Amino acid sequence: MTDSNATLLERAVIPPAVLEVVRGLLTAGHQAFLVGGCVRDILRAEPPKDFDLATSATPAQVQQAFARVIPTGIEHGTVTVVVRGVHVEVTTFRAEAEYLDGRRPSKVEFHTDIEADLSRRDFTINAMAFDPVSRRLVDPFGGQADLAAKTIRCVRSAMERFLEDGLRAMRAVRFATVLGYSIEPQTEAAIPKTLHVFGKVATERINQEFTKLLLAPLAPEGFELTRRTGLLAEFLPEALDVEPHVIGRAPVDLVVRLAVLLHACSTARDVVLRLKYPVKTATDVAHVVAHQVLPPGDAPAAGLRRWLAAVKPEFAAPIFELAKARGFDVAALEGRVRDVLATNPPLTTKALALNGSQIMTALGVGPSPVIGQATQHLLQQVLDEPGLNTPEGLTGLLSSWKSPV
Repeated sequence: MTDSNATLLERAVIPPAVLEVVRGLLTAGHQAFLVGGCVRDILRAEPPKDFDLATSATPAQVQQAFARVIPTGIEHGTVTVVVRGVHVEVTTFRAEAEYLDGRRPSKVEFHTDIEADLSRRDFTINAMAFDPVSRRLVDPFGGQADLAAKTIRCVRSAMERFLEDGLRAMRAVRFATVLGYSIEPQTEAAIPKTLHVFGKVATERINQEFTKLLLAPLAPEGFELTRRTGLLAEFLPEALDVEPHVIGRAPVDLVVRLAVLLHACSTARDVVLRLKYPVKTATDVAHVVAHQVLPPGDAPAAGLRRWLAAVKPEFAAPIFELAKARGFDVAALEGRVRDVLATNPPLTTKALALNGSQIMTALGVGPSPVIGQATQHLLQQVLDEPGLNTPEGLTGLLSSWKSPV
């Protein structure tokens, strides 16, 4: 261990509840370690997002050691210890049998050997364990060295790890993208050879990894990695022709970046739904893609108001962002649209100075399709001339209007 790593571990701030659980397990005669991402983050001098504990104690022994334990995933060896209102997840050391479906092991066997537990993990940087009481680090697969080299490397055989769980290939690309690391050549070479297992992964799991990748600062590089390794063709073939640098020109916004990927796709909404994003996200992406054609740069103000009424004002910004990401110079037009919006023009029927009841009174009719026709007529008039949007102005327009029916 380097002096700098020893210092980082010595200075690591561990939540009191986590330390209390570790000490409780040690006092009961068991081993207990922090494992996975929290150890990786401590060694990267980053604050861990969560703390996972692994122990030699069985779930039953953990339940005996603490007053309140919730059996959250007891069949997989995981329970949640509640200490002073804080939930701490604890998992028994495990050794997993053969993976039969590329998603989960056929069975889970409990272990008392921390190295055996670490050997089943995906990447070396995630296969380290830290005892926060003795400040001892267990690093049997060179995780520290790979952190220093900024390298994503599978534990032992990359082929075996990817054949066990198809999502690990996507996780390799995501970690490389989010952390700014490179993928070790043999690890990357194993990805195309195991795509048939990746194809078995639930779309929801792919979605989580892809979203983190897509919103990362190095998203263009990550996107190219998914294409180069064949992953992209498996879950998003519609985006194969998108150039990576286009993503980098888009803001860190999920709707805009998905629209960039699908700007040439006529079924954008269906694709986004297929990727298991929320309906609103799919609808918004499809709306941006469908309205990406901008008005002419010399369009009159009335034309800009009509365009805004069609696309909805809240979508003007993402539509412009899509255009800029694709390399179009829209600065002048964007400025003009911004100026139009600053005047707060009436762009919807709700913004009209007369409501439905008042329109019925002005026309001397009751509820009927005529009211909808009249409302649309008034909106078209005020889009041309916003100054007409007063009760008096709209009433005057109705006095000379005749229903087309």
